[in-house]
Order: sequence, then C-alpha cells, then structure tokens
Amino acid sequence: MNEKIEEVTALIQKQCLWQFFSRSWDREENIEGIMTMTGKILNGDKINLVTPADKAFYSDAKFLAAEIQKKMPWLFELDKSGVLELIEGVKERLLYIAVKKSRNCELNLSNY
Repeated sequence: MNEKIEEVTALIQKQCLWQFFSRSWDREENIEGIMTMTGKILNGDKINLVTPADKAFYSDAKFLAAEIQKKMPWLFELDKSGVLELIEGVKERLLYIAVKKSRNCELNLSNY
C-alpha cells in the first residue's frame, strides 16, 4: 500500500495546485475536503453537494479521481476499504509534506 500512496501523492504534487494554498488551515481544509470527496467518487458513494465548499472540493476531486483511474490500473483491484486506506494514507502524506514539513514560514503568520 505504501508504494500506491506514494504514487498518488506524486501525481497530486505534479498536477494539483490546491495543495499549495497560502495558509496552513487552507491547505489542511483542501487536503481533507478534496481527498475525502475523491474517496467517495472512487468508491461510487452518494455525494451531497450542500455548500459552495462541497462543490469546489467536488470539482477538484472529480479531476483527481479521473486521473487516478486513468493512470493507476491497480486501483481497480482495491475494494472499498482498500480505497479508503489509500485515501487516508495520501491525506497523511500530503499533510506531512505540505503543512508539517513545509519551509514556508508564512503558513502560520496570524497577521497575513
């Protein structure tokens, strides 16, 4: 599973700008919202788009889910719990890279 997590993380780092929002809370919110929505799309779960944020996360998640399905054929070997494990692993990895270990000192400035 770790290789799959790294493969999806690398895809996101190459193609998705939402991981680079200017504040740590923005990054955390985007990673949580988009990856959760991506998991629902990949698992064929029902999606309720109630808020504008839900719709924004859905649009990014739809693109990401399509890219994962197109470029990673091993995805279709995973059951629903495997997809959730993959998504949770990618979330943790992205939070580590884009928030916790980021060298961008402006991420946590309160006056900016």
